[in-house]
Amino acid sequence: MTTHQIPLLIEPEQLKQQLEQQHDSLLVVDLGKPETYAKAHIPGAIHLDYPQIIAIQKPVMGLLPDENTLSQIFSSIGLTHDMHVIAYDDEGGGRAARLLWTLDAIGHKNASLLNGGIGAWYNEGHPTDTVPVEKTPSEYLATINDSPIADQQYILTHLNDSTVALLDSRSPEEYRGMKKFAARAGHIPGAVNLDWFNVMDQSRNMRLKPEAELRALMEERGFTEDKTVITYCQTHHRSALTYFVLKFLGYPKIKGYPGSWSDWGNNEDLPIEVE
Repeated sequence: MTTHQIPLLIEPEQLKQQLEQQHDSLLVVDLGKPETYAKAHIPGAIHLDYPQIIAIQKPVMGLLPDENTLSQIFSSIGLTHDMHVIAYDDEGGGRAARLLWTLDAIGHKNASLLNGGIGAWYNEGHPTDTVPVEKTPSEYLATINDSPIADQQYILTHLNDSTVALLDSRSPEEYRGMKKFAARAGHIPGAVNLDWFNVMDQSRNMRLKPEAELRALMEERGFTEDKTVITYCQTHHRSALTYFVLKFLGYPKIKGYPGSWSDWGNNEDLPIEVE
């Protein structure tokens, strides 16, 4: 398996084989908590602090940083356009998936998610390191490509469009308006709820559920491959993982909503639904 054949969702055993081949074109990025990284990380993995890859304009959180900021961040970790990124975290894949969505948003082609993250890697006996890794900085030029991005205006324009479906990745309590983390509670009109926890398999070290189960979760909620599916949560952290799941399943038209409910729910002019 060369770096060109690395699957979108890579298993720990497959990554171990890749690392043994010592590919210069492989960049393993740890988005777990700094203290977790200090205790145990995959040998050669560089740590990237999650707040670096999001922008905040209070009360809106989880926005996409601008091109200049993204260029600086990716240059600082030594990323080049021909590298294959393997992302992982310590929380079920949300932070790692947000990095992968960000890479989609700048058109970086080669990137994968480590299934189960550091938990699966560690619990299944693969080697870890405690020494921080520093990469030689590169000159990475990030150019934002809008196709994986849905903003407020795009969603508003497509609210009554039967070819567009909204996937709300928050908890049922947030979706129904019972928990409020913005000026208003509820969900975007027409959105269907799929709690991000439902795509994880806790019995298999927080891997994603098997492909057939994931496909059933989507299809029974009306998320079919002929539709443009937009994922959102509170900030586009949890929904980055459901975006990744759709990508893994081969859905051709998928978008993530940076800012998500912190953007929509804090704007009094936008319509909402409460159950």
